[in-house]
Amino acid sequence: MPMRETELLSALDRRSRFEPLGEIRLDFPTHHPQGMAFARGLTFLSSVEILDPPRPAADPALRTPGRGSGHVFVLGPDGGLLRDIPVGEDAAYHPGGIDFDGDHVWVSVAEYRAASRSIVYTIDPDTFEVSERFRVDDHIGWILRDPGLDQVFGGSWGSRQLYTWDTDGRLLDQWENPGHFVDYQDAQLLGPGLLLCSGISLLPEADGGVLELGGLALVEPVRRRVIRDVPISVFSGAGHVITRNPVTVTSDESGLLIHAAPDDGHDDGGTRILSYRII
Repeated sequence: MPMRETELLSALDRRSRFEPLGEIRLDFPTHHPQGMAFARGLTFLSSVEILDPPRPAADPALRTPGRGSGHVFVLGPDGGLLRDIPVGEDAAYHPGGIDFDGDHVWVSVAEYRAASRSIVYTIDPDTFEVSERFRVDDHIGWILRDPGLDQVFGGSWGSRQLYTWDTDGRLLDQWENPGHFVDYQDAQLLGPGLLLCSGISLLPEADGGVLELGGLALVEPVRRRVIRDVPISVFSGAGHVITRNPVTVTSDESGLLIHAAPDDGHDDGGTRILSYRII
């Protein structure tokens, strides 16, 4: 992303406004979308299809694995489904946040519980061929490759631990996320060593309800720091904060655009890719 756009993101704050630009309805079973990346004029959307939900536990590492299927959907410009790429194996069926590094789409597929295991894949955006890159003994909820540094960054369940690997999966760094504002669900490379992370916190309300608090964060993993985080309180028609799951940012002559798919296939109206201009 050009330096001007990175500077605009650095100026994002609670006063920033999100002007709706339009939406693309996805007219196929999208299940529970997780990550989104644009590559070669196509949209790649990762999603988990839950067939047997994990049984919850106070410690998310003690959840049952459940059963499901991992998907990476390939969409045309109008949102039409061009390809459904299966990813994962056995209990590792939960794909996370994804990103395109200029050559491949990177996706991690984990068991649907904390402190479990993950398989890291790349997908060729031209042939849709899936290649396993390495495995990790943890739940990796999002992953991306920084081509400038030739390193791979990712986050654990809720991004409480942040990781750096080489492209063969050798661990280079692991550090505790100092931010507790939101749990990062998706991430995008902005420039060498600079990430835009998006996510959500579920906060209890006085009436017993739950508030979805969204947020964006600028993260420098090489320096082990969160340099900026901003709350997001823009909601979809189904009532979900837009940073709940897939988020990616682009730019045009007018400035920054944010694209999000916060709603599941079973939500009211189904999944839509929502686009906003950040003002």
